[in-house]
Amino acid sequence: MPAIALPRSRRAIVTRPARDAAQWVNDLQARGVAAVALPLIAIGPATQPALQAALAEARADPARWRALMFVSGNAVHYFFAPDAGGAPGPSASALVAGRTTRAWAPGPGTRQALLDAGIAAGAIDSPAPDAAQFDSEALWQQVQHQIRAGDRVLIVRGTTPEAAAGPAAAAGRGRDWLARQIEAAGGQVDFVAVYERGAPRLDAQQLALARQAAGDGSIWLLSSSEAIAHLSAAVPGQDWRHACALCTHPRIAQAARALGFGAVNECRPAFGDVVASIESLHEL
Repeated sequence: MPAIALPRSRRAIVTRPARDAAQWVNDLQARGVAAVALPLIAIGPATQPALQAALAEARADPARWRALMFVSGNAVHYFFAPDAGGAPGPSASALVAGRTTRAWAPGPGTRQALLDAGIAAGAIDSPAPDAAQFDSEALWQQVQHQIRAGDRVLIVRGTTPEAAAGPAAAAGRGRDWLARQIEAAGGQVDFVAVYERGAPRLDAQQLALARQAAGDGSIWLLSSSEAIAHLSAAVPGQDWRHACALCTHPRIAQAARALGFGAVNECRPAFGDVVASIESLHEL
């Protein structure tokens, strides 16, 4: 289906978590793109005792792992943030003690968060800047040669309130594709959930924005299938046939089509690619 033509006066709807969305809105506006935040994932620190205990243990000696893989910028933020009692989190020097521990990032946003936390660029591994996608698959292409039999990797991630209350709370959501690759190469994988994700509580103004943007030609910037599920639950029965989505991964695009978005476009998640895609939609 062809993309919906978009007048230059129309806006981009940024659906990332609030802290990330605010930065994206500022950056987009600096590039001349009208943008507004509508966070569709709520993010907060790990609150369950099991999560907090696991995080404290991981912070105590991060150099025990061959690598720490951070799934997102939020994973970096909450790993290094002060604990619930105000005690500081681990320092960047503790993470890469002796330059034996690597920091893995699946994309440029996570890489930048690591740099902002004080991790040296030479200690960070991430997909090549020209990678077709920024995800675990692209990351593995860069780091698979590092793993030897017996090496341990810690995956730092988030969890949901429901999973956090379960018996495996400290492990987050369990094994995923990257963990299977590490184990197949002879490595061992540990998990720690440092933040909790959930559905946002949209107020009346945000709900009105969502309904209006479903049919006024706005571009929905979608970077998470989970966010799409939250959108569906927040405005049940909404007709999305006249809505335009810009998705940063094929799986996200599939979720947008399943919800009923009439025009679904895909692009790489790097900021410059998103801006270029928005501009190309303006010109249609």
